[in-house]
Amino acid sequence: MLNQTQECALLIIDMQNDFVLPGSSAKIAGAKATIPVIQKVLNSFRKANLPVFHAVREYRADGSDIELTRLENFLEKSKMLVPGTYGCEIVGELQPVPGEYRIVKNRYSAFFMTELDLILRRLGIEHIVICGTQYPSCVRATIFDALSYNYFVTMIIDGCSAQTSEIGESNIRDIKDLGVECLTGSEFIKRLNAK
Repeated sequence: MLNQTQECALLIIDMQNDFVLPGSSAKIAGAKATIPVIQKVLNSFRKANLPVFHAVREYRADGSDIELTRLENFLEKSKMLVPGTYGCEIVGELQPVPGEYRIVKNRYSAFFMTELDLILRRLGIEHIVICGTQYPSCVRATIFDALSYNYFVTMIIDGCSAQTSEIGESNIRDIKDLGVECLTGSEFIKRLNAK
């Protein structure tokens, strides 16, 4: 629950061209539709001068750091999220501005082997607001780790995506059961503006 005593930060997960754009190699069906909601939440954080983190996937072109479950497809069919490629870039509407953090990850959780926890603690952050793609993997894994590291978590339900609405709905139910606050972007912005 967002209150006056908690510092919060926004964490946008994997909103990269390879995951979002039609015809891209790893497109998540619902990702593009979440951009307007994420933009509104992002703009509210910028206006309030609160920290923003963009967590992104990157894989070496030789596949040496990709998950074993994706390695064969990556090497034989479609290389994705390789640094320096258009597919690896954050979508144009959500491009970071100076002062925002870019966290590079090569696994599902934005906490796994990254500097995210270190920077959040250095900034005195207790509460993370999460949006991005996709529910059953990167969003969920990051939420589990955030809870394990003892952060309060709010998930923006219309700012997260999955391949189908059924997958999204079942993940929202599971994530609510963990004690995570699940709000729409509008609900969260209203609360933030009331602080």
